[in-house]
Amino acid sequence: MAKTETLEDFYRQKLNWLPENLQKDIGHFNVFRLEDCMGTDKAPVKYSRREFYKVTLMRGRHAYHYADKSVEVSGTTLLFFNPNVPYTFEQLSGDSTGFFCIFKEAFFTSHLRNNIRELPMFSPQGRPGYQLSKQQDKLVSGIFEKMLTEIASDYVYKYDLIRNYVTEMIHHAMKMQPTETLYQHVDANARITAVFTELLERQFPIESPTQRFSLRSARDFAEQLAVHVNHLNRAIRHTTGKTTTDHIFERLASEAMALLKHTNWNISEISYSLGFEEPAHFNHFFRKQTSQTPTAYRANALA
Repeated sequence: MAKTETLEDFYRQKLNWLPENLQKDIGHFNVFRLEDCMGTDKAPVKYSRREFYKVTLMRGRHAYHYADKSVEVSGTTLLFFNPNVPYTFEQLSGDSTGFFCIFKEAFFTSHLRNNIRELPMFSPQGRPGYQLSKQQDKLVSGIFEKMLTEIASDYVYKYDLIRNYVTEMIHHAMKMQPTETLYQHVDANARITAVFTELLERQFPIESPTQRFSLRSARDFAEQLAVHVNHLNRAIRHTTGKTTTDHIFERLASEAMALLKHTNWNISEISYSLGFEEPAHFNHFFRKQTSQTPTAYRANALA
């Protein structure tokens, strides 16, 4: 399942430590150098939602995948990601440098004239990437350097100052035009199909009776991708000739056969792990997909 990445997940995967005040600080903020969190020994950025906002300055060549879009950027890019839209990015060159900061929505509560979700770069329908010139790079990098200095200081009001720095970056970006050069999947249908397939496969294999397959419908996947379910269905049918439901059911049936053949779990346990509320519903599904009952399939497979 495409699990939402929490702040705890981020710190454990990227830095292998947790700030002492993480649970107490609902308005959490932190800032990093990009190169300290990237490399062969670091966990890759997974395609998923986060529970926090992220602002990144990247230098080098990268591709970021945002909802159903893939965008290639090179040079210096300022990126804004919000908790409502899943994303990932990948290095396309080995010379990546830059900065990023992460924060919870509460960090800005009562400090912005409008809700942060209403800002154009954080809108689910918005475009999060802004190409920077050398002069703009110098300006924004300077802001990040100030944040790094303040976060390490003992200044009592440092978070008020940091909040002003982030706001300055936001206003700087709003004066610019987002950059969107389509990358890799020129056909948007192919891109959304690729992301759907990735999310579907990520739920497997089922390794424990307590693990549960939860993205069971086209609507479930559309919500994860932050697109309309009709858009998802059209894209997948256009690309593969099959419906979204066909793909989900085929993969579900394949996993059911593997569990029946290779585990000693009873039918109820398999039914639950595959997301069925009742074993009778699983029996009906399996028979419709394979023309056999689960019990008959297991007996034949083990004979």
